[in-house]
Amino acid sequence: MACDLANGRAEVCKDTVAGLDAVYFFSFEDDFVPTYDGINTDVIDSVAGVSTLYKFELKGTNSFDQNIVTSRENGTTVYEQNLSLQLKKIDITALKIIKTLAVGRPRAVVKTKAGQFFLAGLNYGLDCTGGTIVNGTAMSDLNGFTLTMQGMENLHANLIDVSTQAALATAFANASIVTS
Repeated sequence: MACDLANGRAEVCKDTVAGLDAVYFFSFEDDFVPTYDGINTDVIDSVAGVSTLYKFELKGTNSFDQNIVTSRENGTTVYEQNLSLQLKKIDITALKIIKTLAVGRPRAVVKTKAGQFFLAGLNYGLDCTGGTIVNGTAMSDLNGFTLTMQGMENLHANLIDVSTQAALATAFANASIVTS
């Protein structure tokens, strides 16, 4: 990779929004094979080897951030991927799911409110680094879970070249999407 700049960037329009709509987890153990668009390795066209995506619909306080961590002394740059989720309502099914996410190392597709899909944990998966099971104090407080997932990758999370859930399922070789 060349270290010289090849492009600049003009001021962009104010036509986007922030936030997350959904996250789709899949097993790190799947025989995952991404195919890139041929021109840009930042964009994934399709994925083979994943049969099921587990969808979590999101509302409220959820975020996906990527920190660039560079060491001039070591000559390294890595991307820390942080996924913070707030999932409502404690029940036995949710407890089992949270337990699996906490001890596993899943990969995730993150769907933003701007309609973009990012693949987090591409090479190394995501680790649960913390969370809470919350019953709240007041009747209107959260009854549910907070979960923090973190990945460390040599590249930022790839964009997936889709704009809808149906296109996502097709890009994942017609993987089924499970919500319950």
